[in-house]
Amino acid sequence: MNKTKKEKALDNKCPSCKAPIFFSPSLGKWKCDYCGSEFTLEEIEAKTNAGAKANNEPVKTKSDEKETEVTKTETIEEDNTNYITYRCENCGAEIITDEETAATFCLYCGNTAILKNKLSGKFAPNYVIPFKIEKEKAIEAFKNLSQGRPFVPKDFNNENNIEKIKGLYVPFWLFDVSVDGSIDCDATKVSNWTSGDRAYTKKEIYKLYRTGSMKFNNIPADGSTRFDDKIMNSIEPFNFKDLVPYNHAYLSGFFAEKYDTEADAVAEIATDRAKETAKDTMYNDSHYYTTKVITNNTLEPTVIEHKYVLLPVWMVNVKYKDKYYIFAMNGQTGEFIGDIPLDKKKVILWTILMFVGIFVLIIIISLILHFLGGNA
Repeated sequence: MNKTKKEKALDNKCPSCKAPIFFSPSLGKWKCDYCGSEFTLEEIEAKTNAGAKANNEPVKTKSDEKETEVTKTETIEEDNTNYITYRCENCGAEIITDEETAATFCLYCGNTAILKNKLSGKFAPNYVIPFKIEKEKAIEAFKNLSQGRPFVPKDFNNENNIEKIKGLYVPFWLFDVSVDGSIDCDATKVSNWTSGDRAYTKKEIYKLYRTGSMKFNNIPADGSTRFDDKIMNSIEPFNFKDLVPYNHAYLSGFFAEKYDTEADAVAEIATDRAKETAKDTMYNDSHYYTTKVITNNTLEPTVIEHKYVLLPVWMVNVKYKDKYYIFAMNGQTGEFIGDIPLDKKKVILWTILMFVGIFVLIIIISLILHFLGGNA
C-alpha cells in the first residue's frame, strides 16, 4: 500500500551567496564553503528562518532559508520499513531515506534537507549538544585503529570504508531522578596482633544502617531502537553543560533521527542507574569495616522530569566477511569505540612464524650449550 503526500523540507542557505551552509564544530559557527562567510547563531536567526525553536513556532523574519516540497512515499515492504523520497531543490537528484530520519543532505550536491514534521509536535527536541569534533578527527581515529594491531585486515580501513563515516544526531531522553530510602548491612571488623609467641584475632560484628535522599540530573537513555544500547553507553559520558536550546540550524550538514521509543519505555533504565549509584554511595560511606553485606534495601527512585535531546555521534558501519562492524565516536568528547575484526590468515601465519622462531631459538641455544660443554 502506497501513500503519497507533500511535506516541507528546510534547505539552510548562506545569507550572503545562497549556497548550502553547514555548522562547523571547530568554529562553533555556520560557515559557507563557497564564499567563506561565517555566521553566529544570532546572525543565522536574524537572516534566515532558523529561529524556529523546539515548539516549531517560526520566527517571522526575512527568510533566506528555503522550504521545498517533499514527496513522501510510505511503502509497506517485507520488513515493514517506511521510506521517504524527496527531490533535491538544488540539483534535482532523488534522495531516498527512511521514516525515522529527520535530517539528511543530498549526496550529490550537499544540499541540506531537514524534514520539519519529524522534529515537530511531540518529536520536537528540547535541547541539543552541537558537534565539537570535526569529521577529519573522526576519520583520523578510524585510520589509527590498525596501529599496534597487526591482525587487523589490510583492507579494513580503506578509503571506501572511511567515506562511510557520518555525523549523526542520536535521540536521547535525559531523566532527573530522586532516590529516597535506606540500606541495612551486616558488617565485620577484624583485627590481628601478636603477644609473645601467640597470635590473636579479634572479630567484631556490626549492624549498619544508612538512610538518605539523593538527586541525579541528566541520566541518559537511548531513544532509538536502531542503535545498540551497549555502543551508546560506551561513548558516554557527555558533558551536559554544553546543552543548548534546540535549533534546527545545528543539523545543517549532519544526519539526525527522531526517537521511536517513548520516555516511559526507557525510564526504568535511568531509575535503575540512579538506584544503583545511590546504593553504592551508601554502601561505600563507611570504610572502616573488613566486610559488608547488604541485607535490606528500601531505596525507591522517582522520575522528577525528563527532556528530549539530540546528541552528536560520528558513526561508521563496515562490512567485512559478511559481517557488520559498528564504530562510534562521541561527537563532543572524541571517545571512540568499536569491535575490530581479525584476519584469521594473519593470526595463523603469525602463530606458525612464532612457533618456528621459538623452535629455531631452542636449537641454537642447545647447540651453543653443547659446544660450550664439549670445550669444557
